Parts: sequence; C-alpha cells; structure tokens
Amino acid sequence: MTATLDLTPAPGAAPAGRRVLGHARTEATLLVRNGEQLLLALVIPIGLLVLGRIIGGTFGELSVLAPSVLALAVWSSAFTSVAIGTGYERRYGVLERLACTPLGRSGLLTGKALATSAVVAGQLLVIAVAALALGWRPEFTPVGVLLAVLAVVLAGVAFSGLALALAGRLRAEATLALANVIYVLLLAGGALVLPLDRYPGALQTVVALLPTAALGEGLRAYAVAGAPLWPLLSLLIWSGLGLLAAWKGFRWTS
Repeated sequence: MTATLDLTPAPGAAPAGRRVLGHARTEATLLVRNGEQLLLALVIPIGLLVLGRIIGGTFGELSVLAPSVLALAVWSSAFTSVAIGTGYERRYGVLERLACTPLGRSGLLTGKALATSAVVAGQLLVIAVAALALGWRPEFTPVGVLLAVLAVVLAGVAFSGLALALAGRLRAEATLALANVIYVLLLAGGALVLPLDRYPGALQTVVALLPTAALGEGLRAYAVAGAPLWPLLSLLIWSGLGLLAAWKGFRWTS
C-alpha cells in the first residue's frame, strides 16, 4: 500500500486579480492613515474653501474657487503623495521586495494606480459635498461632466507619471523636499487655484503650458457650462510625457 501525503491547503499564489485588489486595498489604507496625506487631500483644500467663503471677493467666489480646489486635490494626491510615498518605499527596499513576489512589477503598479484613483475619487466627493454645503452651485452640462472626468483622469496619469519619474531618480529625502517645493510653486503659480487671466500677460502663455493650468482652467470652465477642448489636449500630451518619463527614469532600487 502506497502512502500519500495530504498537503491541503496547497500553497500557491492567489489569482492575479485578487493579488492586485489586495495590494490596492493595502495601498489605499496606508494613504488614508497617513497624516500628511490627510493634510494634503482634505484639510488644505477644505480650508481654502472655507476661507474663500469667509473673505468673498473675486478670488473667493465659490464658482471659481470650488473647481480650483478640486484641481488642487488631484494635484496633491496624484503628484505629491505618490512621489513622497514611492520615494520612501524605494529607499527601504519595499518596491524591489514586492516586485519579486507573485504580485510582480505590473501588479504592484496596477495596485498603486487603483489605490491612488480610489483616494482621489473619495477626496473629490468629500470636497464637492463641502463646497455644495458652503453654497457652490455648479452649472455642469452632461458634456461638461464627461470632459471634467476625462480631465481628472488624464491629469492623474500625467501627475503620477511625473511623480514616479521624480521618486525613481532621487534619494527619498531629496524627493520629499523637491516634491513639496514643486507642490507649493505650482499651487501658487500653476493656475490651479488662481485663474489664468489673473496672471500678468507676459506669464500667461508660459503658465498655460503647465498641466496644472490645463486641469484648473478646464474644471473651472466645465463647472460653468463651458466646454473648451484645449485643456484635454494639453493633458493628453502631458500624460504621454509623464508615462514616458516614468518608463525611462524610474529605478526600482535605490
């Protein structure tokens, strides 16, 4: 009589979809629990909304400020948080270790992309509800809603690609410093919160070329029944450049 070994439960990797969703859930949980992420994602944007509601005036009008803050939220999570988080994951060897598991590099990046998308969607919902509670009354048309969603998706791809390129080439400390500097500079000078027509004439052409300007101007226009296509074209080009920069410049090990 031949004896057989029962090795139940048989060890093995989970299906690819389950691996990716599990990693996405872990990434999203870590992002939500991070105090700096919470500051960037909700505290600063909602603080700007409240400040605008209090001070009023041209800059503080909710018809302009609310879509501007939504654009800022995408910029905060898709660029700054991704750059800083990835930089430290790379420094501590998290990326190279996860890449060697059944999750693989493609699964790791897919999970990270899903987590970032979920966080951005959640923060946009919370900020939009806060803006509506403060008195924002957008005039979106069905076409405007579609264009706004496309703008957010393309901007997320562009910002994340640039963030990965930055985090994949520099030390974690340098990534932290530079990502925060770029965040503040483009918050103030990238036509995110301040509309493009408020900049000096000589600077408008230069600022309009930035992906932050395309997202900010696009959302502001779509929220008042406008439908310009140039922001989408600009963001499409920037998303391609962002993906190319990440593909060429990202290194898995420090």
